[in-house]
Amino acid sequence: MAYGAILKACRMRKGLTQEELADMLHMEQADVSRIENDRKEPMMTLFQRWALATDSSDVLVAFIAGVEGVTMLSTILSTVGTGVIGFIRLGGLL
Repeated sequence: MAYGAILKACRMRKGLTQEELADMLHMEQADVSRIENDRKEPMMTLFQRWALATDSSDVLVAFIAGVEGVTMLSTILSTVGTGVIGFIRLGGLL
């Protein structure tokens, strides 16, 4: 699965630049770019920290639940402020 677009959407939904997120995650901006462009696959622990830093725990829940990437991406962009339950409902799990 390509994580980059999903993680980038999470960052953008939070209104963070790559530099700001990199600082929050104690990593280099270049690594954020590599991950978002699918040139570097994040470990699950980084995926979790990224989700927490971008207030996107709903994405982590959907990922673990097996929601398909395109559904997840389109739902991320349409659920600003609805939280986990809204995400799951819109993602087709409920």
